[in-house]
Amino acid sequence: MEIRVLRYFLAVAREESISNAAEYLHITQPTLSRQIMELEKQLGRKLLNRGKRNHKITLTNEGILLRNRAEEIITLVDKTKAEFTIHDEVISGNVYIGGGETDAMRFIARTAQMLQADHPNIRYHLFSGNAYDVTEKLDKGLLDFGILIEPANIEKYNYIKLPVTDQWGLLMRKDSPLAKKEKISPNDIKTIPLITSQQVLVRNEISGWSGLDFDKLNIVATYNLVYNASLMVDEGFGYALCLDKLVNTSESSALCFKPLAPKLESHLDIVWKKNQVFSKAAEKFLQILKDEITITESGVAIPFYPLNPPNL
Repeated sequence: MEIRVLRYFLAVAREESISNAAEYLHITQPTLSRQIMELEKQLGRKLLNRGKRNHKITLTNEGILLRNRAEEIITLVDKTKAEFTIHDEVISGNVYIGGGETDAMRFIARTAQMLQADHPNIRYHLFSGNAYDVTEKLDKGLLDFGILIEPANIEKYNYIKLPVTDQWGLLMRKDSPLAKKEKISPNDIKTIPLITSQQVLVRNEISGWSGLDFDKLNIVATYNLVYNASLMVDEGFGYALCLDKLVNTSESSALCFKPLAPKLESHLDIVWKKNQVFSKAAEKFLQILKDEITITESGVAIPFYPLNPPNL
């Protein structure tokens, strides 16, 4: 199975047309058709549902599986190639970071901004997902770093605790009865319709905080990332248990966030594979991040520099 042919297959999957994909790839349509048929023969599986003339091509179940794997393979190949073509004297290249929705990404952004002044040729690629999504890509070498919200299983990784925390609370409409409360107690969530995270460890933490059997709560929906959950809250479908500072709750918003009491906070870790061989860009990023964490924990204020600071 050649990388070139996988790129051809991804082009067909994206364009949903042999002719359009051939035009994009600058090869003839018969050549592309032959390459795809040879790939199907090699794998022993039909990958495409070929419609009649002018009908879109769709992927079979096996085709969908190959598309997912091919995207991972191509990303890893391109990432590896870039790491080997970087000039020794210049630190440039790509840093791949994955994480859940958390305000702690501001800390990562600040590190990237500080590094940009001396190394403007470093590019950052961000992937958003839950802990499972992030660690899966991390284990496959598609990410350099993952930002995980505790509780998370980090035993098989090297990690650093970030000097920031996220606070749990309840996202609701401003016209809901609980919006009048300053804080949300375990009794407040016993019967209301709840929208919660899909992650088992998070559910266990909520159970520990509330002293309630999580499975007996009125769970009406679960979410992977909180934005879609916030839309359901906005429509009055339920209340979302989530972290603060992720959804617009300003004066113009119909939503508000009320913290849990007793206070429930989550710490955050930046993790990477043990025995990881970093690119120079990723290695430099980690060095600057460690320095910033040390400064922050020492209590020394870190100045904020805009992207184009004025001449002083």
